[in-house]
Amino acid sequence: MERLLIEGGLRLDGELRASGAKNSASVMLPAALLADDPVTISNVPHLRDITTMIELLGSMGVEVVIDEKMNVEIHANTIKRFTAPYDLVKTMRASFTVLGPLLAHYGQAEVSLPGGCAIGPRPVDQHLRGLEALGAKIEMEDGYVKARVNGRLKGARIYFDISTVGGTEHIMMAATLAQGETILENCAREPEIVDLANCLNAMGAKIGGAGTETITISGVDSLKGCTHKVIADRVETGTYLIAAAATGGRVKIRDANPGHLELLIEKLREAGASINLGEDWIELDMQGKRPKAISLFTAPYPAFPTDLQAQIIALNCIADGTSTIKETVFENRFMHVHEMTRMGAQIKLMGNNTTAIVEGVERLQGAQVMANDLRASVSLVIAGLVANGTTAVDRIYHIDRGYEQVEEKLNNLGANIQRVASQ
Repeated sequence: MERLLIEGGLRLDGELRASGAKNSASVMLPAALLADDPVTISNVPHLRDITTMIELLGSMGVEVVIDEKMNVEIHANTIKRFTAPYDLVKTMRASFTVLGPLLAHYGQAEVSLPGGCAIGPRPVDQHLRGLEALGAKIEMEDGYVKARVNGRLKGARIYFDISTVGGTEHIMMAATLAQGETILENCAREPEIVDLANCLNAMGAKIGGAGTETITISGVDSLKGCTHKVIADRVETGTYLIAAAATGGRVKIRDANPGHLELLIEKLREAGASINLGEDWIELDMQGKRPKAISLFTAPYPAFPTDLQAQIIALNCIADGTSTIKETVFENRFMHVHEMTRMGAQIKLMGNNTTAIVEGVERLQGAQVMANDLRASVSLVIAGLVANGTTAVDRIYHIDRGYEQVEEKLNNLGANIQRVASQ
């Protein structure tokens, strides 16, 4: 086990390049199972979740070739097994999405129910109901979903009961090879869904409306190979912008998409940041100022993302004023709050732990803290950056699931972070 040791009190200043989006890449890899020819995905981030997905594909006999630039070439036609085992699926939820492509292309699949972050229930009922509407026969046995279809899936009109990113992506993938037309309603609108649709269309799919509430898919007989570049990771980009703002610093992030972070940019300007934007870059400068407290509520895209909530709370801990943060997407997503209070943060949880009231203090104090999920873990790193003394963050395997070379990138911006073995 490893931990991060952070010496706080240093102002971030410099430039970095945004990594490819984890949430795009992690569904594009299983999407390659739909194609008859090799698919190459570029700008893939080097992360534990991505490695897990590649390992999962390999366990099914799929040939995966990776070059030194993390271009990933997938040969689905070498597949030998149609089972995704528990020991791999349990570690990341996105791996469950191999179910739809396997079913659509090969007519069968056996996939373990997923694991992932402990941030409240994220049931897969929307996924399964959608696949059944397309004609799949689904049984649950020993913690596995066993799915079959006689012949091809059939197009259908499907209404999602809730806005589900994974469900939208999953059913969209499966419907590409279904007979006839599929109409998906009440779809999630995240940029990663648009990215996936663009990748599938490059493979020969006929998808329209991605990024809106209604997606239409005209099924095709087969999909071919393609090369597709993953979009920039908006959550990673947002995290480094927030970290720089919290420290009163400056950062320029290249290869980013400002259009995917409009609300965050607005909120950081509200906090006192000067922000300049280009077509593929974002520059933030706090000019040494202490941030002002910012209030917000999370909601599905294009509202404020739940995946940046914990980072904003870290900023608010040392901001000037009192803020209110309301979480509407996931329950149990304030687990980082208890760790931050160990560092001297003044936070009260209200409304059955759905709302955090944060009273800013001038400085936090370094302490030993523990990460509980992916985004919470990086918020503790930000808290460590603005604390007096040393902060030790344990269980950082959560960070490695979603942030590429986090300590290297922050150190390049002037932080003092070491990765060491846990005692």
